[in-house]
Amino acid sequence: MNFKNAKIKILDLDLKGCLYLNHFSHSDRVAHFFKLISRLGDGVFWYIMLMSLWMLQGLSYSLQMVYLIVGSLLGTAIYKVLKTKTVRPRPYQVHQVIRLCERPLDHFSFPSGHTLHAVMGSVVIGSVQPILLVLMLPFTVLVALSRMVLGLHYPSDVAVGAIIGASVAAVVIACAPMFNVLL
Repeated sequence: MNFKNAKIKILDLDLKGCLYLNHFSHSDRVAHFFKLISRLGDGVFWYIMLMSLWMLQGLSYSLQMVYLIVGSLLGTAIYKVLKTKTVRPRPYQVHQVIRLCERPLDHFSFPSGHTLHAVMGSVVIGSVQPILLVLMLPFTVLVALSRMVLGLHYPSDVAVGAIIGASVAAVVIACAPMFNVLL
């Protein structure tokens, strides 16, 4: 199989996955549930997790919050560069059968910023307070699913967003001890 055929096969699987998951949005209850998840993933859920972390660790843990902010800024920078370089249209823009259930925050599909930040936040906060993973991991999976169910992303957008989020989190966690020594 040559590269072109492999690429077509991957894009075909991507569309099939998107269509399959988006089909669930035809139930108004399911669409409403995932809209709520997506909106909570815009920041509200993560602010609650940060407040929980402060309550569990104390305000002296504020420096580590800077790591999360730096990770978020790094993730956002990577996300924005990829969005403007790849300019991949969102599924609902290309395929009329895909139902759009939530207004997108920007024009392009690749990668999923919601998934990137959900994975990055879960990994970084979870490395500090693992008990919070009980809430964060299921929520992160739901955020990733919401992006496809709502017609905003393809599975590959979500997968790459998750990989970038995990990578940024790994860098932040690996670099954190160096900054503690400097301060």
